[in-house]
Amino acid sequence: MEEIKNRVKLAAEELLEYAKLSEGDIFVLGASTSEVQGMKIGKSSSEDIGYAIVKGLLEVLKPRGIYLAVQGCEHINRSLVIEREAQEAYGYEEVTVKPALHAGGACSMAAYELAEDPVMIEHVVAKAGLDIGDTSIGMHVKYVQIPVRLEIKEIGMAHVTALKSRPKLIGGPRAEYPDSVYNKR
Repeated sequence: MEEIKNRVKLAAEELLEYAKLSEGDIFVLGASTSEVQGMKIGKSSSEDIGYAIVKGLLEVLKPRGIYLAVQGCEHINRSLVIEREAQEAYGYEEVTVKPALHAGGACSMAAYELAEDPVMIEHVVAKAGLDIGDTSIGMHVKYVQIPVRLEIKEIGMAHVTALKSRPKLIGGPRAEYPDSVYNKR
């Protein structure tokens, strides 16, 4: 479990380096603990792995004042666990569901248990996020999403995808853009 937690921390720290999140921003997680074990998504959820992943992320995000939103599975319509403070600050509507091991998944269950004051919301607009096990977090990352190629390619047996966002580019052929927009990875 310590290896999983450490790899999650490394991936999050590297993504934060490129995503340039600030205090009060939201970071989204989608994860399949089944995939981390090399099993088919949704077929072998692991509470221990869920806690290791969420604890690792919280150790990186909390000191920076960045909120964590954890996506549940399709059995709870991909709703997310988030701290009430963030839900209220962003004006997200609260929904009624509590994640369970096989309806929400191990990571959302762990996030709910580890949160100070958890609430569930249907949708979030995060500035960046990690997808561990191809759970499709793009719907929760602010448009325009930019894939970030991390050094950490896998956690356990699960493929890792990282996303950051940037403002939309507007204008015509004479428009100019700051170099920071092209900070690619």
